[in-house]
Formats: sequence, structure tokens, C-alpha cells
Amino acid sequence: MERFPCPLLGADVELTDERERHIRERHPDLLPEHRALIAEVLANPDTVRRGARLSNEHRLSKWFDSVRHGKFVVVVIVTSTAPLERHWIVTAYLARKLEGGAAEWTKR
Repeated sequence: MERFPCPLLGADVELTDERERHIRERHPDLLPEHRALIAEVLANPDTVRRGARLSNEHRLSKWFDSVRHGKFVVVVIVTSTAPLERHWIVTAYLARKLEGGAAEWTKR
């Protein structure tokens, strides 16, 4: 398991080995080549959108001109509060445009 700092949440975000395998299998265009960009999105996102399915899901994203002629890297985080607060990555992927969920926060 790896932990990434996320100043916006004021906490570290976990990437478990199981979730990393999921991302590698389902989104091979992101991992392993662009692994460092996950940390960059968490450290300095452009946008945070509310999850479309879960109220405790957040989609942090950032645009990168250098990724496949310009793409968003989207990192989906789930937060639980019981018994302790915990943030973990459910998935991450590349996208041409952002869809679903209302914008919660945008970088100015």
C-alpha cells in the first residue's frame, strides 16, 4: 500500500495493492507509465466533482497537455468516517472530458 498527501483533504490518501492492480488491468493507458501523475492530481487538483454514485465519493482531476495529446487524469476517492476517517483511491483513469457529478471545487 502507498499513501499520497492530499492538502485539499488535509490527509493522506491510500492506494492499496488491490486497487492498483484494478487500475493497471482496467486502465493500462494510465498505469504504469503515468503513476507519478496520480500523486500530482492529489497534491494539486484543478477540479473536484461529487461522485455520481456515492455521496462519499470525490473525483479529483487535472489536465495534462503531455498525456496522449491532452487528457484529464481523474482520481476517484472514497472517504469513510467510521470507525476512523480514511480516504482511499477506488480507481483512476484518463478522460477527454469530465462527466457526471456536480463540481464541488475548482482551482482559481
